[in-house]
Amino acid sequence: MTPAEQDSDSLASLEDRIQRAVALVGKLRKERDAALEEAAQTRSEAARMGDEMRALQAERKQVRSRIEKLLSQIDQLNAG
Repeated sequence: MTPAEQDSDSLASLEDRIQRAVALVGKLRKERDAALEEAAQTRSEAARMGDEMRALQAERKQVRSRIEKLLSQIDQLNAG
């Protein structure tokens, strides 16, 4: 193999490695963007679920208060 052929092969090999690196970087960027989007959606869902949990806890507290009031009224009926 002549030095010119070796240089051509080396250049072709370098070109191939650079093209594979560029493709890999593009793929990794897409994966990163997808992961960031999924993380944002997960944070949003967690916030929504947190809000829903607080609303349910408030509703539970209100129901408990109403039941205690009804039980108190029943006790008054039994005492009277």
